[in-house]
Amino acid sequence: MVNETTVSTEAPVSEVQNLTISAAGNNENQEQQKQAEQNVTPWDVEGAIVDGVQQAIDYERLIQKFGTRCIDEELLERFAKVTGHKPHLYLRRGVFFSHRDLEKILDRHEQGKPFYLYTGRGPSRGHMHLGHMMPFIFCKWLQDVFDVPLVVQLTDDEKFLFKEGLSVEETYQNSLNTVREIAAVGFKPEKTFIFSNLDYMGGAFYRNILQISRCITFNQAKAVFGFDASTSIGRIHFPGIQAAPAFCSTFPEIFGNRKDVPCLIPCGIDQDPYFRLTRDISQRLKHKKPSLIHGRFLPALQGTGSKMSSSVDSSAIFMDDTPAKIKNKINRYAFSGGQTSLEEHRKYGGNPDIDVPYLYLTYFVDDDKELADLAEGYKKGEITSGEMKARCIKELQDFVGAFQERERAITEENVNKFMDPSFPRPFAALSKK
Repeated sequence: MVNETTVSTEAPVSEVQNLTISAAGNNENQEQQKQAEQNVTPWDVEGAIVDGVQQAIDYERLIQKFGTRCIDEELLERFAKVTGHKPHLYLRRGVFFSHRDLEKILDRHEQGKPFYLYTGRGPSRGHMHLGHMMPFIFCKWLQDVFDVPLVVQLTDDEKFLFKEGLSVEETYQNSLNTVREIAAVGFKPEKTFIFSNLDYMGGAFYRNILQISRCITFNQAKAVFGFDASTSIGRIHFPGIQAAPAFCSTFPEIFGNRKDVPCLIPCGIDQDPYFRLTRDISQRLKHKKPSLIHGRFLPALQGTGSKMSSSVDSSAIFMDDTPAKIKNKINRYAFSGGQTSLEEHRKYGGNPDIDVPYLYLTYFVDDDKELADLAEGYKKGEITSGEMKARCIKELQDFVGAFQERERAITEENVNKFMDPSFPRPFAALSKK
């Protein structure tokens, strides 16, 4: 029977204690603090505004504010030792930079104990952009390295509740399109269960939602998510829905009646508030705490102060963009770290740390030396902004083009297999242990 005592926000062991999803500065002057505040929530991501200029997202401050831990060299060395694999370029380059209890997942793998991967996608339009793709590319690599099940939650219900103007039918159709795109990353239905909340919620899933919801007070939800008296009850209730897939008993088709199999959740750090709550209540519900690994945001074309947005076409490269559209977007919108003239650029060089085309290349160029040479050549002025953009355009055109070719091969039958909870999966043997 579930313990009916609510989690106190004053409990010293609580991961939600004194935490909010806004990473405010600590300036002594209140007006300066307000000016410098960066906003990182599950729904909005914006860098601080200082003297009228938007700043890059401060990830070190997010680590401090959220109470997570940095993925350091020691942890990467252990990852390589335990798995026998060189860390993915997203790990080597700090794209996934923060974690909660990743070492415990490595312990389980070393001991031959099971775990699974859990990630999600809120489909607000028909096609994903590059920023949405990054976690799935990383998840595919993690699944290959660890050989574990992956569950993918499509939060079409959340998009209906949080995104004005979308109908339930539209959000569900977007979910079906998203399954096709996830499948095109290379996942297999034998190892991967992708579900729409609108379809799958019920049974064991809804039982866990109810138990989780009873453990989250409105005061907690208000403190962590900023809800107020005008927030719809659907939004207030949603944290329990996103938390439930972090408990293996939500998926009896894979795990049977087990409650002792934890998950690893690769996600953007903006999603961490959901899982701080989940970790707070997991042991009360006799489940293992989920572990997390947090990713940075792929910058908007306009710069590092915000992330790509489905709502702003000019901010993002979408997975259905044509080669010509990709070229136009990079040339027209991509923020450059170069100088104002070619002469000045040759003399003073550029800044790759703020150059969006270069930053995009850090996600796609696997060769560390090649990437370092690009940065060095740019700093010295040997590589121009136009040349950096051209290199980026070619890389993105190749990536998106190959993806589109794979997506065209995905059939309705493939989609149905991924979304069928009873589709034969070898990991079903877990339910017998």
